[in-house]
Amino acid sequence: MTTSPDRHFLLSHPAHFVALGFGSGLAAKAPGTFGTLVAVPLFMALMLTPELVHFIVIALLFMVGIPISTQTGKALGVSDHGSIVWDEIVAFMLVLQFTPQTWLWWLAAFALFRLFDIWKPFPIRQCDARLRGGFGVMFDDLLAAIYAIACLKALQWLIPNY
Repeated sequence: MTTSPDRHFLLSHPAHFVALGFGSGLAAKAPGTFGTLVAVPLFMALMLTPELVHFIVIALLFMVGIPISTQTGKALGVSDHGSIVWDEIVAFMLVLQFTPQTWLWWLAAFALFRLFDIWKPFPIRQCDARLRGGFGVMFDDLLAAIYAIACLKALQWLIPNY
């Protein structure tokens, strides 16, 4: 049985609150896009810490995402329900880690990450179809982040004086 998440579901368990991106996953249209935007203030707060801390925190957030996505997916009746946006949040934080700190580059990073997350080029689509549970939810967005980072690095190399 599939459950449609609402504010009551969001607040019914801490795992649901986090997995649904503090409520951003309840957006009627494009919840993944709204979830991705939640990463921006979280990453800005992370920027106040040493860079090594960034990698540790992002890795921990990824690991935490596996059980909370599993639990929330089970409660919703769909392993990778569209309202689960913790995967977008964590993956986009990783993208921002490798992005120059200007609004134009962050906008490009956002567009590229959303493109790869929606388009799901090889092997993202295959992993999305085969991997189940919280790991599958988190992993396909990690791959989309890697594609976005690679494109950003290529653009930085191609565009002088970035």
